[in-house]
Amino acid sequence: MKTVINISRAPALILAFLLLISAVELAKTLPAIGTKTLVGVVDGINIEAIVQSPSAQVTPLQIISLFEYTEGDIFLSPPALPKELNGLVHVDEALHGLITDLRKTNKFSGHFLETLLIIPPANTIPAKKLLLIGLGNRDDFKAENMRLVGVTGMREALRLGVTSYSHASDLKDAGVSSSTAEVAGYVVQGAIEAYHTQKYLQAQQASDQLTVNKVSLLTGAAFFKDSQEGIKKFLK
Repeated sequence: MKTVINISRAPALILAFLLLISAVELAKTLPAIGTKTLVGVVDGINIEAIVQSPSAQVTPLQIISLFEYTEGDIFLSPPALPKELNGLVHVDEALHGLITDLRKTNKFSGHFLETLLIIPPANTIPAKKLLLIGLGNRDDFKAENMRLVGVTGMREALRLGVTSYSHASDLKDAGVSSSTAEVAGYVVQGAIEAYHTQKYLQAQQASDQLTVNKVSLLTGAAFFKDSQEGIKKFLK
């Protein structure tokens, strides 16, 4: 019995094989889930980057940011991240569609800096509290907007009296292309600015005790290095 090879299909098969090898090799070089590094310390606040989904992060307060709702917007095709890598999808599914329900019914519109605090039900996500912060219209997004998102996150964390919190920017999850380094830097900049303001008020005896001593920025494995670089740039 003779083996017949379809020559016309050979280039496509070779390309598919090479792409598979590249994907396997890339996976070997990426940091594992749970990998973390302390990037710096500012005023006693540890700033760290972690490869983790917000649906799996154990924290007193998890912050995620969301654009104004459009139908199926967290299930978009590229540049949105695929479902298996999409932190927003993971959170929504873990909460049995609660995030999508809140957005579709306009209970959370996602207007810029709009906030909504959720106490996750048992057996959903491990965070004790979940804070949604609006990003506004996706067409109007600029990386520098994340500074005020960082300000809002820190102020809410201090108001809630938590000792640490985790932040997930969720931009690529929602299909918005952005510089990971810039976004991470702006988030940290805003958080530290908010902390300094509260510290000033405390010196004027016009603020409660400052509780936060750690801020964790969550990132996908492919963006772990960029997140660190953005934080380091701000810290310098």
